Amino acid sequence: MDLLSRRNMLFLRSFLLILPLLVIKASGQANPNVNPGQVGVHRRFEYKYSFKPPYLAQKDGTVPFWEYGGNAIASSEMVRVAPSLRSQKGAIWTKNQLNFDWWEVEIVFRVNGRGRIGADGLAFWYTTQKGDYNGPVFGSSDRWNGLGIFFDSFDNDNKHNNPYIMAVLNDGTKQFDHANDGTTQLLSGCLRDFRNKPFPTRARIEYYNNVLTVLFHNGMTNNNDDYEMCLRADGVQLPKNGYFGLSAATGGLADDHDVYHFLTTSLHPAGQIVENKVPQDNEKLSQEYKEYQEKLEKQKQEYKKDHPDEKEEEEWDEFYESENQRELRQIWQGQSQIFEHIRELSRKMDEVIGRQENTLSLVSRGLGAAAGGVVQQPPAAGGAAQQPPMVGVGGTISRAEIDLMVANQNNLLATARELRSLIGDIHARTDSILQQQQRAPSGQVQSAGYDVQAIINEMRDGMNQVKQGITHVGQKLGASPQAQTACPTGNCVGVTLFLSVTAVQLLLVFLYTIFKSRSEAQAKKFY
Repeated sequence: MDLLSRRNMLFLRSFLLILPLLVIKASGQANPNVNPGQVGVHRRFEYKYSFKPPYLAQKDGTVPFWEYGGNAIASSEMVRVAPSLRSQKGAIWTKNQLNFDWWEVEIVFRVNGRGRIGADGLAFWYTTQKGDYNGPVFGSSDRWNGLGIFFDSFDNDNKHNNPYIMAVLNDGTKQFDHANDGTTQLLSGCLRDFRNKPFPTRARIEYYNNVLTVLFHNGMTNNNDDYEMCLRADGVQLPKNGYFGLSAATGGLADDHDVYHFLTTSLHPAGQIVENKVPQDNEKLSQEYKEYQEKLEKQKQEYKKDHPDEKEEEEWDEFYESENQRELRQIWQGQSQIFEHIRELSRKMDEVIGRQENTLSLVSRGLGAAAGGVVQQPPAAGGAAQQPPMVGVGGTISRAEIDLMVANQNNLLATARELRSLIGDIHARTDSILQQQQRAPSGQVQSAGYDVQAIINEMRDGMNQVKQGITHVGQKLGASPQAQTACPTGNCVGVTLFLSVTAVQLLLVFLYTIFKSRSEAQAKKFY
């Protein structure tokens, strides 16, 4: 038993010694892409170098801690660095220089356009000096000192390698190679399409321990963490205390270049946490507050000595209301508002009741007038009862007169519809005649007499139809028992006058048509 227990103890000790090595090896194999420098990194969000919705821009159009120019437009939800118009340029830059060495920037943007290809693109900048707002390199200055990451959407070198994402370093002496799309100067890059995506595209740019990493989200999913590696470069030396910026430009083709988020995070090694300054600042502020309080007390004492007749300090309490007084004041204000609303409702109810009384009085008057308006007359000698006169009391119009007016208006409308159909038929025939004249060969000139004769025949047929329609309407009006009744208002237009005016108008239209067709026929002789 002793030998067995010793073997077990030896095995347990060996296992405990090997276990940490196995764990370290397993963790290294599980995620080989993890940056060893990121282990234990302290991350801090830098709001002075970031912007995001909502309330991205203030009411006066400014973006806090940023300044923009050119054709850039800032709203509460985004910054449109360059709109989808030709030859537009714009940029936005931070107001303050960076006070940290290592950083990570996440950009959420969209590049949308109507065309299959767009121009020119979007650029991210980290430079020692702010660039122009109308520069030649994606809307910013050339010969910059720092880093530029370009989202190039236009193929200048015609190699069919766009849209392209590239990182370009410059020391302030090199001019950007537009003819070759910067391929002779780029540090690294990747071929990724970022135009017209269903979701916003994202780019995460990280600079830590002289290692530049760019991750890209293609905007095909709504998963915000669906990034893929675009480029990685070691030994990148960037100047310190630079500025962040974004710029965009359009050319003959145009896209909307919209940026929604620009989130900056400073990266600090585990041993360089800068949170120790906060307690020192708190102690400093507390000490200043105490000194101010002591100074204020001294001034009060001196004032009392100089003004002994002034009221005591306790008497100032009467100028401030207590909690009970405040509560009573709020209750009184609420009840006052309720009283005002009730009084307004009472006034409106009085108005409604007054209107109802006026309406009832008018209805009662109308009923009384209708009851006294019909007067019975004695029967005639033949014994047949006569109809009561259709005259209202007090000069008003009776019901029978209104029915008569409605019947006359209906007859006039029916007549107008028939005339409209006849005019449409005549117009269609006239158009057919004109089309036949136009289809005639240019070399053959038809005689004007045939045209006039055909038009006259058409006019004769149309006028016969109009006459038949007028006769039919007149028969209808004559057969109506209400036709002989005089117009109640005295200003009605008679049917005969109405039809006569319509016939004259039709005749004028036909004469103008004949004149126009003959003029066109005479004009064709010159071709």
